Amino acid sequence: MQPESQVIGLKKQKLQKIIDLGINPFPNRSKRTHKINILRENQDEFVKQKQKVTICGRLDAMRRQGRIGFGNVSDDSGRIQIFVKKDVVGEENYEIFKLLDLGDFVQIEGECFVTQKGEYSVKAHKITILSKNLRPIPTVKEKIVDGKIKRWDEFSDIELRYRKRYLDLLLNPEIKKTFEIRAKIINEVRNYLDNKGFLEVDTPVLQTLYGGANARPFITHHNTLDTSFYLRIATELYLKRLIVAGIEKVYEMGKDFRNEGMDRTHNPEFTMMELYQAFADYFDMMDLTEDLIYEISKKISGSENIIYQEQEISFKKPWKRASMIDLILEETGFDASDFDYEKIKKFCKKNEIEIEPNAGAGKLIEELFEVFVEPKLFQPTFVIDYPKEVSPLAKTKPGNPNLVERFELFIAGNEFANAFTELNDPIDQRKRLEAQAKLRELGDLEANVVDEDFLEALEYGMPPTGGLGVGIDRLVMLFTNNTSIKEVILFPQMRPEI
Repeated sequence: MQPESQVIGLKKQKLQKIIDLGINPFPNRSKRTHKINILRENQDEFVKQKQKVTICGRLDAMRRQGRIGFGNVSDDSGRIQIFVKKDVVGEENYEIFKLLDLGDFVQIEGECFVTQKGEYSVKAHKITILSKNLRPIPTVKEKIVDGKIKRWDEFSDIELRYRKRYLDLLLNPEIKKTFEIRAKIINEVRNYLDNKGFLEVDTPVLQTLYGGANARPFITHHNTLDTSFYLRIATELYLKRLIVAGIEKVYEMGKDFRNEGMDRTHNPEFTMMELYQAFADYFDMMDLTEDLIYEISKKISGSENIIYQEQEISFKKPWKRASMIDLILEETGFDASDFDYEKIKKFCKKNEIEIEPNAGAGKLIEELFEVFVEPKLFQPTFVIDYPKEVSPLAKTKPGNPNLVERFELFIAGNEFANAFTELNDPIDQRKRLEAQAKLRELGDLEANVVDEDFLEALEYGMPPTGGLGVGIDRLVMLFTNNTSIKEVILFPQMRPEI
């Protein structure tokens, strides 16, 4: 195998020869009359009529036998053979064909016919180069293993696939299916909410103050204003301002950014759908979430059941609903309902659960849930009634000052949605944000900050409201049977190469 630098050198030599022939190897325009799938779908008719066609695509196979040549041209709809004969295209045009390489984009003008070996092809009358490839494309190989075709290539390293997604899609066209499903899921979410009367809006990505979640932000600087800005960690506080403004059903689909670690379910840049509905609570949000994902399953998989990691998940309604404390009791036999800090702390130490500085009973209960319960929630489960300590933006549960009306949806051991009966008491909200600010002073960099403008908006009055956030990337993981978020983001964040 030739070194890559040598191959690139040979390609550049061919490029110069094309230029020396007075031909632009990167023309401004192309012309196409048919996509390849149309040729395939109408083969009998096109052959009978000797249909004149012009196709455009990438040359992904090529061979010559003297005055005759063959090749395969692909576009995003399919692949077809081309037949090139020197006597038909002419000597000058045949020279162009000889200077082509795999990976070049070409335009073929000709007619549809079937070769003596029975191969449906386009007989070229003219070949136009549209873009010269200067770098060798990794070779895809195939062999039959246990009666099935197995494909492999020089481009099999997973990290390299993510870094050079354009080659991943080029060499592994089945990957495109994941992103087609992603687009369909986003479209279905929008259609569902639009039909329910929600208004889609856009709120600032650059914010002078961040909030709406427990997370560290990315920081940037605006030169003209000489002001630091944060990339938003959530859309929540701006969407609630719109509820105050009288928009009773509102949602946003967009990017959030959190300056946190990366693992199989977390990427610093991710897509979130958040919605808020006036005169609703977290029970309404459960019903909406259940119905939304059920409808997505019907549209994407054609069924209320899917297979994920060789196990069946059923979205048949209703889904299980259980409190965090009850689930911990069910799994461990430990009752944390009294919020006895010393008792809970002792149980955590016994089970070697790390206790963060300044963590109260509510935070420890959340830790117990994450360790003992969360990984075991495979079927759709609404985990309800969270500790107030870890939910500064949710309303207190009547009759229990330690809990709030909040749920998270878990499927296959992962969180997919988070929702509250939203806190609309500006006095209580201020107290909670100020308590969060004290945690920040003690070193908790993910604690919320005090947003005076948001608090002022609440003082104008916000009706009872239900709020919901759904992780789009994780939904795509679920419906494409992927276990890594990097598989469903076209260009995920990666550590820079040294």
